[in-house]
Amino acid sequence: QVQLVESGGGLVQPGGSLRLSCVASGSIFSTNAMGWYRQAPGKQREGVATITRGGSTGYVNSVKGRFTISRDNAKNTVYLQMNSLKPEATAVYYCNGVPPRATWGQGTQVTVSS
Repeated sequence: QVQLVESGGGLVQPGGSLRLSCVASGSIFSTNAMGWYRQAPGKQREGVATITRGGSTGYVNSVKGRFTISRDNAKNTVYLQMNSLKPEATAVYYCNGVPPRATWGQGTQVTVSS
């Protein structure tokens, strides 16, 4: 059974930084590329960043150069370092496989506001 536990969100001012973490249990981490997704109020969930087991990464254009995804295979953990945050980054952030499994974690709220 897949379990995904996200943490690290919070309230930050524009231009600030946050580091999100996600611990994944079950087979998802060992067999899948992993990704970070987000859902802003009133919007559909969207993919933000992906990372393969080998470490190849991909990003949506709006976060390129500011967000960095990484993974620690020994700890079954994927991270998202977010720098130079903008108000439009406000959303609940989730991790999941790529493509995502049916089971989602509770997510972690990121609010960028002055």
